[in-house]
Amino acid sequence: MSATALETNRTTITKQQCGGDLNLYRRMLLIRSCEERLAKSHQRGLVHGACHTYVGQEAIATGVCAHLTREDMVFSTHRGHGHALAKGLEPQQLFAELYGRATGCSRGRGGSMHLFAPEIGMMGTSGIVGPCILQATGAGYSFKLLKQKNVAVAFFGDGAVNNGAFHEGLNMASIWKLPVLFVCENNQFATEVPFAYSAGNPEVAPRGAAYGVPALQVDGNDVLAVAEAAAEATKRAREGGGPTLIECKTYRTRAHAEGMGDFGYRTREEVDRWKSRCPIETFKSHLLENQLAEPGELDAIEKETAALVEAAHQFAENSPMPSKESAAQHVYAETNPKLLPKASGNGAPEKPASDRVLTYMKATLEALTEEFAKNPKLFVLGEGIGVRGGNFATTSGLFEKYGAERLCDTPICERGFVGLACGAAMSGTRPVVDFMFADFVLDGAGEIINQIAKMQYMSSGRLKMPVLLRGCIGIGHSAATHHSGSYYSMYAQFPGLRVVVPATPHDAKGLLKTALNCDDPVLFLEHRELMGTKGPVPSGEYFIEFGKASVVREGTSVTVVALALMVHKTLKACEALAKEGISVELIDPRTVSPLDTETILKSVAKTGRLLIVDESFGPCGIGAEIAAQLADRGFDELDAPIRRLNGVHTPTPYSPALESAVVPDEAAIAQAIRDLVSE
Repeated sequence: MSATALETNRTTITKQQCGGDLNLYRRMLLIRSCEERLAKSHQRGLVHGACHTYVGQEAIATGVCAHLTREDMVFSTHRGHGHALAKGLEPQQLFAELYGRATGCSRGRGGSMHLFAPEIGMMGTSGIVGPCILQATGAGYSFKLLKQKNVAVAFFGDGAVNNGAFHEGLNMASIWKLPVLFVCENNQFATEVPFAYSAGNPEVAPRGAAYGVPALQVDGNDVLAVAEAAAEATKRAREGGGPTLIECKTYRTRAHAEGMGDFGYRTREEVDRWKSRCPIETFKSHLLENQLAEPGELDAIEKETAALVEAAHQFAENSPMPSKESAAQHVYAETNPKLLPKASGNGAPEKPASDRVLTYMKATLEALTEEFAKNPKLFVLGEGIGVRGGNFATTSGLFEKYGAERLCDTPICERGFVGLACGAAMSGTRPVVDFMFADFVLDGAGEIINQIAKMQYMSSGRLKMPVLLRGCIGIGHSAATHHSGSYYSMYAQFPGLRVVVPATPHDAKGLLKTALNCDDPVLFLEHRELMGTKGPVPSGEYFIEFGKASVVREGTSVTVVALALMVHKTLKACEALAKEGISVELIDPRTVSPLDTETILKSVAKTGRLLIVDESFGPCGIGAEIAAQLADRGFDELDAPIRRLNGVHTPTPYSPALESAVVPDEAAIAQAIRDLVSE
């Protein structure tokens, strides 16, 4: 479909349509007036950071959002002021946000590039190129799963179409027929790099064919052409026809961001030529020439808009700055009281006695199965998790009962389906991403760290992020370097994430149940060598609170903190050491974020010695963090230096002889304990 096919016969427009046209004019004028006032405010220093204006592109946001309801969702990019205003954001909230005030739409946390108003379906803008495409795809998945007739829209620039998120997002939306509009605002430049240079094919619309996505190219400076294209695309989406790619040819007539130079990469003549095609002036002429509006009507709209913008500026300038006390609020969701277990007398979480024995894998499958039955918003994404039931039987038996929408086999596109999971969580569902191996998580690291971990904070707690990211960790089975990583130390550093590393079937089920009921994103890492281990698992429902360590074995001579497989190896070492008169207190943190240092401190106060055993390598690891905290808070309790025993600092080798050489074994653990006790 071409722009020619969408040309509106202007002479057939009647007075009955005039109200809608005046609203289009009013909205475009509001966007332009806000942007020009914000540019002046930036020069005055009222805008404290970047300011990416939308001047010249107003017809696109206006034409698309004219067909959206409050329940439809918009996901935007760094140049998102126009999208927010077109979706219904009040100007005073926009101004206050850019001025860094508490009354801003993101409560002063976001500025120009991070605008959130989920109450009206404005789901956020991002300073990173591409995530909005995946998040809109995720919202589309939510709408499909929940049988809602809503539409998700991703606005992005031409630079994003050379990004993997574009290809992965369009492909997923196509194969699942998701109700998504992909709106490319092709303004000819990605920052300062011409699209004609950066793309082997400098046309965006033809790329839709590669993914089976209907696509069209329109004049992005013609609001009626954009509106007509969007009307057709939204209708198709609501009726189950799937996504549409709309390329809007346009041009930004101000610099990439206020304060940046503009004519080192383009000419004044080129900018002036595009200014002469101003979408607002062109549409104004159209309204007057076709007698669709009187000059006095347009004058009144212009005066009304000017007053509205000035009032927004005054409101923002008079609004208070956020309190310093609010700076660290909404990093995590509020704790759900039902997830808090009763504590036993020694301060460790209660472990109900049970004669029922399950394998680690069966315990986690039971937890997932129970939650699937209770929560229709819960679904799993991953490679081979449908009919196959998962590489480690993590979803065995669920596909037959719940079908492909809730057990969704994905293409091999980890960044894509992690970003989709983010958008799905933002829009009301609860995704589980099954990575198979945690090494594969790294392909989605940007979406996890920059989007999922920060979403609750950036939205001031208005968006929850109930995403579970699970995968196998650990060295064994000659899996070599791309199937053996652990990475919990890396992810534990980032605020907003919960990182869970269970060692027993009992703990695995209780912690997974908690993860599937909390509103924080959880990285749930399962050691491959523990999948077949057996242990008692109560038949009744129970939860294990994050941040509560388990005292696996009580002792008096030395405290050993160990994770995952190292818990089991240390237990075996303890049996031999007991015969030598060495009494080991073994603590399993179970979660590394949050980390329960209180239980470790209490133990060290009793034993006076601390050894940390970790399969992962030592530099910058979780053992270093535990050692630092204990040295800081428990120095007076220590009778000897804190010691660490780690795997060798090397990528994981393949040969069994080499593999065994890089992992601490029972003998090495026992010797490290003896050495520490003798100090």
